[in-house]
Amino acid sequence: MRILAAALLACLPLTSFAADTYDARLQAFDYGWPIKTFSFDSQRQPLEMAYLDVAPAGRQVGTVVLLHGKNFCAGTWRDAITALSSAGYRVIAPDQIGFCKSSKPLRYQYSFGQLAANTQALLAHLKLDTTKVDLVGHSMGGMLAARFALMYPQQLRQLALVNPIGLEDWKAKGVPWRSVDAWYANELNTSFDSIKKYQLDVYYSGQWTPEFEHWARMQAGMYAGPGKQAVAWSQALTSDMVFNQPVVHELANIRVPTTLFIGQKDRTAIGRDLAPPALKGALGDYPALGKAAAAAIPGATLVSFDDLGHSPQVQDPSRFNAALLKALKGG
Repeated sequence: MRILAAALLACLPLTSFAADTYDARLQAFDYGWPIKTFSFDSQRQPLEMAYLDVAPAGRQVGTVVLLHGKNFCAGTWRDAITALSSAGYRVIAPDQIGFCKSSKPLRYQYSFGQLAANTQALLAHLKLDTTKVDLVGHSMGGMLAARFALMYPQQLRQLALVNPIGLEDWKAKGVPWRSVDAWYANELNTSFDSIKKYQLDVYYSGQWTPEFEHWARMQAGMYAGPGKQAVAWSQALTSDMVFNQPVVHELANIRVPTTLFIGQKDRTAIGRDLAPPALKGALGDYPALGKAAAAAIPGATLVSFDDLGHSPQVQDPSRFNAALLKALKGG
């Protein structure tokens, strides 16, 4: 019943809470641009997808859609949005259902196919379904972007994958399965300290900056607020999706011009905590995973950042944005 109450809270009018404490819809956190909402029905229930729609500065040269990672939100693309808009791109950045400022339904069959269909529905709502867009996905958003490219190749001009997860099949490699209830129990223990420790160890190779803290506190604030159970439950359901739906086996079927941006210090691997000791150290080897993914995707280009980790767009925005713009303009 507590999960149900928290899920219902996510649909109520939103109010602000104390600093670094947010409700289930992250109302008090400012992304820097006005939040828009796409209302639609999915799986026999009304849902709301929050998104940013940032106009280009000057003449429009294209449209870029940005897909966030599991521990991130649309707002985390802040510096990339600014750079893309300044370069003449219209930028669409949604919060996927179950994340950040979007609805967190109590019952939802999460799949990358469903999230891709939701994203395509948003583009149709914006009358962009007949316009080729550039799609950029980070982390879990990279898994989603790959699925979108497989389902809707006619919609895309280019695909960019930024340290995508799902480049290895953790279950096939021997990482034990866990139940959604177990994922949920873990999520309930999430705090700023646990987020910082994880990101230091896995994302940033022991280096920490105030900018990382800004986004970590955004994430931690949802777990500290009155919607904690709704947030944790959504994260548990999507963790199950990520673990059980690796995209690595289908990379060879992508037929869209693709660039991989890989921070070489990244060591992200879902479920590593349960992996046998001999396996733990071999998981999340992004130097190897990036090369293998680039070889698997026909004609893909690999851009490596030797000194960066899981989130190059956050860790070194100017360098990442320059590389992204170069790729979007065709090299």
